[in-house]
Amino acid sequence: MNPDSEDPALYPPLEPYASGMVDVGDGHRVYFEQCGAPDGVPVVFLHGGPGSGCAARHRRFFDPARYRVVLFDQRGCGRSTPRGELRHNTSAHLVADIERLREHLGIERWLVFGGSWGSSLGLAYCAAHKAACSGAILRGVFLTGRRDAAWFFDDMRHLLPDAWQRLADHAPRRRRRDLLAWYARRIGGADREAALAAVREWMRWEEALTQPGRTVTTLPSPSGDEAQRLIDKYRLQAHYLLRECFLGERRLLDCAARMHGLPTAILHGRLDWVCRPEAAWRVHHTLHGSRLRLVDGAGHSPFDPPMARALIEATDHFAARGDFAGWGDSVHERGTA
Repeated sequence: MNPDSEDPALYPPLEPYASGMVDVGDGHRVYFEQCGAPDGVPVVFLHGGPGSGCAARHRRFFDPARYRVVLFDQRGCGRSTPRGELRHNTSAHLVADIERLREHLGIERWLVFGGSWGSSLGLAYCAAHKAACSGAILRGVFLTGRRDAAWFFDDMRHLLPDAWQRLADHAPRRRRRDLLAWYARRIGGADREAALAAVREWMRWEEALTQPGRTVTTLPSPSGDEAQRLIDKYRLQAHYLLRECFLGERRLLDCAARMHGLPTAILHGRLDWVCRPEAAWRVHHTLHGSRLRLVDGAGHSPFDPPMARALIEATDHFAARGDFAGWGDSVHERGTA
């Protein structure tokens, strides 16, 4: 690893050597880019959200001398078009899009790297197209079920009562028993200013959970296309969350079971208040042969230094060996925990 002085946990910034759009049908076109070594180990980066899109920093978890890094914005996200489109936008569509992209790029097999919602999508894709996968790195596991939504919108009130109260106070008292449903309706409504105000409160709550111990006092006040981009992002996210991301916990655990034999590293921050650490534990104990690291000092963000270091250790290990045997110092093998 050759770390960058500005962000020593990550590889230095790099630019794509190729980018483009692929037509995936239903009026959707998906943006993709490739970075690193064209003849390197292929890896596909699955971003979170749902609805977020890829960023330049996401390129930096991989040794550019050893990896051919493929990043793409999922349907309706980021630079994919039409942005924010909810029609023909389900997990099944996204899984098919990943496979369409692999075929478009002429890649035989690739490592699947996904965090948060990207871990959910990674489980679904690897189970459906196991022969196209060389391995998986799953971070901040999200099982998409009702318990996961309740953890985010309700259970965390016990740890951050003041921040949660602000989230709840934005909704009418009679609607506070189901904040996800109320925020989804508000963000999906025709009143743009009301939608943006709801987005800002959701973002404030999300920020409080992502960075526990830091008080979130102010947020940017976006306008124009940036404001619309945020509305589109959270409208799409609500579209998925209201429907258990078209997956659900039981189905994703079944996906994990079907990944038996695929080299898989699972990482989860011990201080993750966005996604339940228990979810990573359950996937690990369902997926025989997987290796799990609960990362001390890390929350939900992949850029928390302990998590960034652990992720890069995992990608470096896989680039050198093609599996995760012997990886990590706090790893539980199924049957020994």
